[in-house]
Amino acid sequence: MSTSEEQSPSRLAISGRLFVSNPPRISSSDRIHSTISSSLIPSITWFVLLHRDLPEHAMHIHTRIVNIVYVFSDTLTVNRVESEGYYGGVRLLMSICKVFKKFCSEKGIHLKEGNFTLSYETNIPRQTGLSGSSAIICAALNCLLDFYQVRHLVSVEIRPQLILNAENELGIVAGLQDRVAQVYGGLVYMDFSKEHMDKYGHGKYLPMDVSLLPPFHLIYAENPSDSGKVHSTVRKRWLEGDKIIRSAMEEVAEIPLRGRVALMEKNYEELARLINYNFDLRRRMFGDEALGSLNIRMIETARSVGAAAKFTGSGGAAVAFCPEGPAQVDLLESACRKAGFVVLSVTVVPSVLHEVDLQSLSN
Repeated sequence: MSTSEEQSPSRLAISGRLFVSNPPRISSSDRIHSTISSSLIPSITWFVLLHRDLPEHAMHIHTRIVNIVYVFSDTLTVNRVESEGYYGGVRLLMSICKVFKKFCSEKGIHLKEGNFTLSYETNIPRQTGLSGSSAIICAALNCLLDFYQVRHLVSVEIRPQLILNAENELGIVAGLQDRVAQVYGGLVYMDFSKEHMDKYGHGKYLPMDVSLLPPFHLIYAENPSDSGKVHSTVRKRWLEGDKIIRSAMEEVAEIPLRGRVALMEKNYEELARLINYNFDLRRRMFGDEALGSLNIRMIETARSVGAAAKFTGSGGAAVAFCPEGPAQVDLLESACRKAGFVVLSVTVVPSVLHEVDLQSLSN
C-alpha cells in the first residue's frame, strides 16, 4: 500500500472579503467584481491522506460512489461527535468524489481502475470563518488529481469551482474566493468581472508577491459563531433590490482595487484604513444583531489599541494589523488575552501550485 498526503491551508481575506462582494453568492451582480485574499497559517491545516491499492471494499470512484472508509482516531470522543456531528468531514469527502467523477465523465477524462481510502485530520478552529470545510475538500481534490494522475487535465482555474460545487451539493453557503486562495496558495488578487466570468467560466486570478504583506495577526474566539447564519438576510435584501445594500456593495467592490494599489506601493497606512472600512461597511449592512456581540467585541478589542481589524470571513475570527509595529502588537496580545480571545501570528503559505499545475493555467 502506498500513501500520499495533501495539505490545504486555512485562508483569511485582507481586503474586500465581504459576503456581498462574492459573485457566486449573488450571481446577478454586474459591478461587484474583485477581491484580494490570502492563504494563511500553515499550522492550521487540513490533512487528507489517500491510500492506494486497497481491497475491493474500499471506495471505487471509477464505477460509482459507494463508500468511503473513514479512519477514526483513537481519541474520538463524545465531544467530537457533539461538535462535528456524526458525519464530520466524511460528507465533504463523499461530495468532492461525486463532483470529481461527474466532471471527469463530462470532460471525457479517463480515470484508471483502482481503490483508495480517504481520511483527514484538522486543527483549523471550527466556525471561525477560516474556510475549514473547503480546506478539506481542496486537499481531497488534490489527492484525487494525484491518484488518477490527471492534474494536467484539470485546469487550476476550474478547481475552485469544483470545490464550490461539492459544498453546494451539501447546501453550504459559499463562494469562489476562499477556494481560489486555497487552490493557489500565497497572496492572490481576484477579478470576477461579469465579462470574464461569462467568457471563460471563471475569474481572473493573479498571484502576488507575498513579501508585499506586512505582519498580520489572527484573533478568534474559543466559542465561535456559526458563519453560515449571517448571510441569509443580506442575500435576500440584495435579490429584492434593497438600495442600501446595493449601494454598500458598490463601496465594498472598490476596497480590493484600492487595497491592491496600497500593497503594491506598501502604503500600509492606507491598507489599515481599508481594513477598518471593510468591517464598517459589513456592520452597516448586516447590523449588530446579525454579526453577534462576541464578534463585534473581538473587532473592538483590536481597535482599542489602534490596530486595524476586520473579519477573516463571516465572523468567529478577525485579522488584525498593527501599523505602529511590535509595541502595538504587544498591546494587542494583552488586550485580546484579557478579553478571552486567542491571538496567533500569521504565516503566509507560499504558492502551492506544482509545475504541472502552472502548465495548465491559461494565458
